[in-house]
Amino acid sequence: MSGPAAPARRRAVDYRLYLVTDSGLSRGRSAGLIVAAALRGGVTVVQYREKAGSTRDMVAEAREIRLRCADAGVPFIVNDRLDIALAVDADGVHVGQEDLPAATARQLIGPGRILGVSAGSIGEAQRAEADGADYLGASPVFDTPTKPDAPPAVGLEGLRRMAAAVRIPVVGIGGMNAGNAAAIISAGAAGVAVVSAIVSAEDVEAAARAIRRVVDRGKRT
Repeated sequence: MSGPAAPARRRAVDYRLYLVTDSGLSRGRSAGLIVAAALRGGVTVVQYREKAGSTRDMVAEAREIRLRCADAGVPFIVNDRLDIALAVDADGVHVGQEDLPAATARQLIGPGRILGVSAGSIGEAQRAEADGADYLGASPVFDTPTKPDAPPAVGLEGLRRMAAAVRIPVVGIGGMNAGNAAAIISAGAAGVAVVSAIVSAEDVEAAARAIRRVVDRGKRT
């Protein structure tokens, strides 16, 4: 039996440059400062991904980032932690294949919030779409040290096939940077999800702007 139909969207989402936070890669800078600089550089979606620390601290940090995103008119997504997403009234939540099932997440967040799902194969992508996902994170496109437990890389051809197999936007993640962002867009992705190339950059704003420039050029060609 198929899952629930995709719900009406609260608003159109621009997935061109999707920032994923990572405190372990931020060189001692707070997620709030990283996000503020990245927003100035042109990121269009922000995902708060934090695996360490207390829930109380994560709620406080997520609330700060949500306010920054709201001021910039950029959607704010929380990775995995549905409780934190609801506590801070995030725009949505992103789940992986080992996290809360997508259909359950959709039921809990309702039709008005964004649901993202990581997918490493066409089958996973199609199931996520049927379960109510608004977008997919093709994960990983390239091997990346930010997630050593990630499944095998799907590569550009795998990304191309996944994007063609579903009707919802697909965002490439895993080893994304200014050097390969154009190829990701050419393969059919709606955008690139970037971690270390922005979070670890000495000048976060400049790094985000450089990748955004490449993505925008790719969208025009």
